[in-house]
Amino acid sequence: MITISEATISDIKQIQNIVNITWPITYGEILSKEQLDYMLGLFYSDEALTEQYNKKVQLFYMIYEEETNIGFIGIEHNYTGDAVTKIHKIYLLPETQGKGIGKKVVDEIGKLASENSSNALSLNVNRFNSALGFYKKIGFEVIDEVNIEIGNGYLMEDYVMKKKI
Repeated sequence: MITISEATISDIKQIQNIVNITWPITYGEILSKEQLDYMLGLFYSDEALTEQYNKKVQLFYMIYEEETNIGFIGIEHNYTGDAVTKIHKIYLLPETQGKGIGKKVVDEIGKLASENSSNALSLNVNRFNSALGFYKKIGFEVIDEVNIEIGNGYLMEDYVMKKKI
């Protein structure tokens, strides 16, 4: 059974643990080690996660299978003032992939979104990320292509995807 529960500030170390396992696998063939390290520091340092958590713009949830933490999400309701819930972060441990858990998690995000007056989900995915096929399979459509400068001369080369709920 998959459950999703709101994260607390004490979950930051677990979030970092999941990111340190998933990011090298997810992005290791897409990004240089230098860019990967830079982005991990930028988005997942103690300071960055504490600030994101405390501002409560992005809501963090931990994902459990039975009693085992297998991932986390970071979402923002009413993104840019629209009735859209933005999925900023969605990471599951590699051993859980291909078991339908990702779809269940997105379905649960859809329920949270609906409860918060959203009628669509949105996310960015790296244009070279193999997860692109997964998102298309579960109903997301590419609506834009963006290059986001993140400093140090690095870009996030993403598709913006959206799914009606």
